[in-house]
Amino acid sequence: MKKFLFLLITIGYYFGYSQNNSNYFQADYFYGNILKQNPDAAVLLQGHPTGFFISYNKRSFGEESWQDLYNYPDFGYSVGYQDYKSEILGKLYSIYGHYNFYFTNRKSKNQLILRTGIGLAYNTNPYNKVTNNKNTAFGSSINSSTYFKLYFQRERILNNLGLNAGLTFIHASNSNIKSPNSGMNVWAATLGLNYDLDNNSQGKSFIPSSEGMYFKEPIKFNLVVRGGVNESEIIGTGVKPFFVFSAYADKRLNRKSAIQFGADLYISPILKDYYELSLTIPQTNLKETSDFSRIGVFIGHELFINKISIETQLGFYAKYPFEYGGRVYETLGIKRYINNKWFAALRLKAHAADAETVELGIGVRL
Repeated sequence: MKKFLFLLITIGYYFGYSQNNSNYFQADYFYGNILKQNPDAAVLLQGHPTGFFISYNKRSFGEESWQDLYNYPDFGYSVGYQDYKSEILGKLYSIYGHYNFYFTNRKSKNQLILRTGIGLAYNTNPYNKVTNNKNTAFGSSINSSTYFKLYFQRERILNNLGLNAGLTFIHASNSNIKSPNSGMNVWAATLGLNYDLDNNSQGKSFIPSSEGMYFKEPIKFNLVVRGGVNESEIIGTGVKPFFVFSAYADKRLNRKSAIQFGADLYISPILKDYYELSLTIPQTNLKETSDFSRIGVFIGHELFINKISIETQLGFYAKYPFEYGGRVYETLGIKRYINNKWFAALRLKAHAADAETVELGIGVRL
């Protein structure tokens, strides 16, 4: 813990004294509850999780035209510490990139803010067949993590010091890279302080965008190749690579949004392992097959934020060799446009609350 706090202080000094932009720090303590996702999770619930987040935030004032469309959000980095109050689950250390989106007038002293953060987390006590076989939440030490925080913020109550309070949701799992992987979700109340590093932040003006919301563009076609590694739901079957080929069309509705329609081809060798092992279990009702690829059709939405966009999609397997996870799937992805055509993509696929893959890929928009 002392090493972790030393790292936070070092990061704070670096950002606080090496930046010329308008920025501020936040420190939040939280106290919450673990969400019981399935009956097996009851053994994990031994107390109320506590922890803290420390974050650095950089304000925007309309230096880029897209910022006005989103009410001049902040971008920042946050680090977190979480004690699950459970000998089985251990503790979680995490680091994120995040955006703060403001719901109120940016010149108001009182602000209602939604933060969305995505990053990596380290769990101190993952599943071990011999020493910790009850931890079905984390099958590995390295995990992905996301968090959302809805909070009230008042800056400069006492000189540069302000107050923030709200609610947060924290999710962590390894996205089924290694089983088990039920993940862990926490709801919590937060209370903290903010400290403004810019003595002139209140006197700065917001630059209105020269671009309106209206935006017209012909239908575009997208081809994406993705891949990664994962393990089936049966612990110990082994981690294997998978591949996803996607083709879809999108139509821009305005400068911020586009709708999508397309298809995914999933090639997952773990399905063959899962199928063959399941056949050895008495009374397993699986139809006979030798083809383990799946094809899904989906509708989706893309939210454009500068060169980054966020995709949400809902799909249905048109080709479904046998029962595995469910026929309906959802994806949540981030795209980073390299230029007007090429983009890099990171996507999480899940069936309800059960993650199956985290996919890294590259695509072209024509």
